[in-house]
Amino acid sequence: MQLHAVPAFTDNYVWMLSDDAGAALVVDPGDAAPVQAALDAHGLRLRTILITHHHSDHIGGLAALVSRHQPVVYAPDDARIPGPWRRVVHGDALRIDAPVQQGEVIALPGHTRSHVAYHLAPWLFCGDALFSLGCGRLFEGTADDLLLSMRRVTALPPDTQLCPAHEYTLANAAFAQRVEPDNPALQARWSEARALRARGLPTLPVALHSEQASNPFLRWEAPAVRAWCVHAGHAGTAAACLGALRTAKDAFRA
Repeated sequence: MQLHAVPAFTDNYVWMLSDDAGAALVVDPGDAAPVQAALDAHGLRLRTILITHHHSDHIGGLAALVSRHQPVVYAPDDARIPGPWRRVVHGDALRIDAPVQQGEVIALPGHTRSHVAYHLAPWLFCGDALFSLGCGRLFEGTADDLLLSMRRVTALPPDTQLCPAHEYTLANAAFAQRVEPDNPALQARWSEARALRARGLPTLPVALHSEQASNPFLRWEAPAVRAWCVHAGHAGTAAACLGALRTAKDAFRA
């Protein structure tokens, strides 16, 4: 199985899995053109599409690709993703025919109320719920939703490869540094990300164990993160700490 990060727009990735028989699966095709170009370049046939949430940069290319390829489409049970798709909810088992994959659906509310991720081991296609060294804005959810989602992610095997939908690692690193300036794992990840971007390469996917050592939104129990929360006036629950982190990130300018 081959994994490809197909760039779209300014900083999106449309993730593509393909097998030796030429069957392809894509995740969140916000723009049909780069997806079609990648299919043509690799001689692939689009057989399956996975949608994590309803935002236009994740579904904008869906209609054109479905019209051309007639793939099987999986999507959250949300009317804002119109179409006769196979609707999925938390805990659903996935058995994808082409390319052959098995996995599960994990609800990750917060960024949107119906956001899901697809765990096709070793990959987790997590859309905008989680980024390297950061997480998605809480457009529709609460801090409690964010905590629930982050706990669901951290319950996965540590070698899980996280596949977020945006290249935000360097921007997120600048904020994470403010929270944990003395974290050596964060320093190493930041250095690695700078080197990759300097070569024009994605910083993704990234192993969950790396994020658990460096991403403040997965480190609400870490002493330095707790201390930051106390200083910010949020010394209470883990959810309050995560909410404070997200609010601070929203206002942060490097």
